[in-house]
Amino acid sequence: MTNGLPARADALALMEEWTPSASLRGHMLAVEGAMRAYAAHFGEDADRWGLAGLMHDFDYERFPNNAHAADTEHPSEGVRHLRSAGYPDDVLEAILGHADYTGVARTTLMAKSLYAVDELCGLVTACALVRPSRSVNDLEVSSVKKKMKDKAFARGVNREDVIHGAAELGVELDAHIARVIGSMRERAALLGLDGA
Repeated sequence: MTNGLPARADALALMEEWTPSASLRGHMLAVEGAMRAYAAHFGEDADRWGLAGLMHDFDYERFPNNAHAADTEHPSEGVRHLRSAGYPDDVLEAILGHADYTGVARTTLMAKSLYAVDELCGLVTACALVRPSRSVNDLEVSSVKKKMKDKAFARGVNREDVIHGAAELGVELDAHIARVIGSMRERAALLGLDGA
């Protein structure tokens, strides 16, 4: 523990242990990067915010919660495990709040940011992967917005969550998309979105 936080290496090992899927691991790494970018934007603790992003879906494959139960399965089971491991309450509250069906209100900037970036990271990833370059490095905001209007594209991404998340966070949608693209460019190789 450093500053009351588990070491990133320990969190990453736990995430990887619970998450066999490379694509879901990539999603959590993308959300971690976006959360670190928003922490910097708001003058908050990037390690703390990044931790919430890194771990927000780590229990998703073990406890998929297709019924959207409020207090069992994902993310509740994961949060119980993280609480027993000493993760801080504000991180756990943000993780619970990223799923509307838990009924946990998003009262902090961290929680609002996690909700705002979660679906958008999935959309940006999908947009990058259909580009000829297969890279986020040449992806523009206008391309993401165009794909957002195509309901057949990346059907698993909830567009209303993207729009509502930006509004709840108090950021303009274009600036929000640009910040998330920028955060993903910074770790494009890690995310497999550098076209290599």
